[in-house]
Amino acid sequence: MQWSLFVLILMGQCSFFTCDLYEYHFIPERKTWDEAQRYCRQKYTDLATVSDMRDLKRLTNSSETTVAWIGLRSINESDIKEWHWSLPGEKYYPTECDPECAPEWAPNQPNNRGDNPENCVVITSSETWYDDHCSRTPTKCICYNETGPQKYFVIDEPKNWLQAQSYCRENHTDLVSGFTQIKAIKDQDRSSIMWIGLFREIWSWSDGKNFSFRHWDPDSFKDEATKTCAMTTSNGKWSSDNCRDKKPFYCYDDKVILIKESKTWDEALTYCRENHRVLVSITDRHQQRWVEKRAKMTDTPVWLGMRYTCTLDLWFWVSDRLVCYQNWATDEMADCGMAGVMKRDGKWYKKADYEKLNFICAK
Repeated sequence: MQWSLFVLILMGQCSFFTCDLYEYHFIPERKTWDEAQRYCRQKYTDLATVSDMRDLKRLTNSSETTVAWIGLRSINESDIKEWHWSLPGEKYYPTECDPECAPEWAPNQPNNRGDNPENCVVITSSETWYDDHCSRTPTKCICYNETGPQKYFVIDEPKNWLQAQSYCRENHTDLVSGFTQIKAIKDQDRSSIMWIGLFREIWSWSDGKNFSFRHWDPDSFKDEATKTCAMTTSNGKWSSDNCRDKKPFYCYDDKVILIKESKTWDEALTYCRENHRVLVSITDRHQQRWVEKRAKMTDTPVWLGMRYTCTLDLWFWVSDRLVCYQNWATDEMADCGMAGVMKRDGKWYKKADYEKLNFICAK
């Protein structure tokens, strides 16, 4: 009876549960971008990093005004530009890639031709990619919709790349992004070039995270040499300004910490409970991306707050939640005496709970 009740309780906690692994703080005091960065690092963790649309909503709900610095800055080094997908979580270079997921650039592409950088990408009716000016003569685009029976929408109304991204996010989910989605749109009826969600730029986050999410306002973004720091605007989108201007700003406080000490799973659980809160739990893709950044900071697998119970034949989190969201590596079968770890690739693996590994605590 007790076990049955326990299972029912767990089953009821698969939905409607979120545990934010970091918090945003709006600071109304006006400072330059560098002064704001020092303040955030002294009082919290750093200037705000934003990883997806959910973060964006949390950020703008944390204050009465939305005109404020965030932790995005242009570093003006064109030789280190990297390609990113507009949709958070999609990787440009997959960990394991076969010919079906390789970039399909046209011959001699990308070439970044001319004085005006070609930092956005179009796809042609022949399925090949070309880099192009993000502000080029308006072009059609393809949107991706995460929910609903129809996943892909060809938008015939011409737009530049930022306008296309904004439209797709407001009306669907995002511009079509990732190799799986690009492969899926091959059957779409199109006779002209169209924007896809691939872009590159020289902006980076203050805390060093490589989240590719951007939310530029297509009508106010100033990609100018003197405007190298990013800020939110009154409509919730982003623009850029001179870093020496004084504005309010957003900080974030990280609630996840990597412990570089080798302990068994039980020892790690005890350590986290005594010194922080608990071994970290992951209940959605949003949290997965955040924890994954910590796992990449060590060469060993790291313990998560996940364990297998033979009695109930299921995995559960120490926060008394079932493992509903999953990111297991292929063919990872459960077994008694096993606990969950994350490797540098972000995938979950099983390990005997007596092995000694680094671990991640939630503060």
